[in-house]
Amino acid sequence: MLLITGGIISCSSTKDKYTDVTDIEDEFKIEKSGAQLWGEACNRCHLAPSPADYNDTDWNTISLHMRVRANLTEKEITKIETFLKSAN
Repeated sequence: MLLITGGIISCSSTKDKYTDVTDIEDEFKIEKSGAQLWGEACNRCHLAPSPADYNDTDWNTISLHMRVRANLTEKEITKIETFLKSAN
């Protein structure tokens, strides 16, 4: 609502759920699988190793190290780690 009073313009509005762009982005965001994240994140800097190259314990250590190096979120690294361990 636009209100003009004595040369002063005032605008008052109610905020609905789509006022913020991030709200819209979150609603339509498509979640990537662990395999997709692995392919994108790991191949960004080096050839990604085969999931069968390491055992679960090795993948735990590698995941911790690469989470920091690749600036991955906890959710992303968990999905990647689950994918990699599924090959063992």
